[in-house]
Amino acid sequence: MKKQAKRKKEQDQQTVTLADRIGADIEAKLLAKKRALAEEEQRRRAAEEARRREEARRRDEQKSFAELLEESDFDWRQFK
Repeated sequence: MKKQAKRKKEQDQQTVTLADRIGADIEAKLLAKKRALAEEEQRRRAAEEARRREEARRRDEQKSFAELLEESDFDWRQFK
């Protein structure tokens, strides 16, 4: 029983995490870089969404009357 406890204690001491291996300053830099990349990705997605909306708005403005009529849900038979 004492041997198992001793081995477990040694294993716990030998378990080294990445944060233990690298310095606190490097860990802080990596976390800051991770946050910066996440923010950049979010800005990129927002810009892409805005571009798509603008493109769709421009397409809608340039549609002809025939295209608008085709997309309409109205049925002329109902108004006969």
